[in-house]
Amino acid sequence: MTGPTSMRIALAAAVAVALASCAPQPTATQAAGPKAEVLWLGQSAIRLTTPGGKVIMIDPFLTQNPKTPVQWKNLDALGKIDLILVTHAHGDHLGDAPALSTKNNAPVIGPAGLNQSLLTLGVLPANLVPRMNKGGTITPLGPNIKITMTRAEHSSELVWRNPATGKDETHVGGEPVGFIIELENGFKVYHMGDTGLFADMKFIGDYYKPDLILIPIGGHFVMDPKDAAVATREHLKPKYALPFHYGTFPPLKGTPQEYMAALGPSSTKVFPINPGEKLEF
Repeated sequence: MTGPTSMRIALAAAVAVALASCAPQPTATQAAGPKAEVLWLGQSAIRLTTPGGKVIMIDPFLTQNPKTPVQWKNLDALGKIDLILVTHAHGDHLGDAPALSTKNNAPVIGPAGLNQSLLTLGVLPANLVPRMNKGGTITPLGPNIKITMTRAEHSSELVWRNPATGKDETHVGGEPVGFIIELENGFKVYHMGDTGLFADMKFIGDYYKPDLILIPIGGHFVMDPKDAAVATREHLKPKYALPFHYGTFPPLKGTPQEYMAALGPSSTKVFPINPGEKLEF
């Protein structure tokens, strides 16, 4: 076919091809599909919502946490919780885990010794305190979400108020841990719990390759900003970092500004957000 009509058709086709070639193309920073949401609620408390809609609560110290926004002290405001991770037995990490577990029928994954004590003391039934240990990987939310328990340098005694006597007792809390959480889209979150600096962080960085680290910076009980910067820059080398576990109590004096200054020029993007704020990845 020749003539004006065929020329108009050919011209229109050429314009369409040209416009298509100029259209924006997806990039690594424009990931398609649902994203992960990280809500920080003060100290080390994190509500992690996976791209598939599963909700994981980590170290849920909320109702007694001076930095948790008032609206989040109502445990119902958290919505349905599918799984609870606890890095160690201290009250500012175990926190409201038993109450949330009972309310949501959600298992608590913590150090084996802590879970054994919660069972023995009658705090939670066996089905809500399954045992695992450092080096293990589990998939309690389906095969596309992997949770690995890692080393941490801290302590983990459990202080329990005996309802019969009204007195505090100290029980086995297991060894402190961190968690590598690999989500459905392959994004890896490393919740470091409470920890000091240790050389095997380099192994964790090299082997697990976390995309986002949730890193304590307060000092005194955990890494200070300088130590946290060394862990980030020299050992873990993540894409992103969210500093936490600071400012909750007077000894936790480290600040995100000090951490970022100690980190210096870096390929790691730091998010110095406030409790109650969230990030998407």
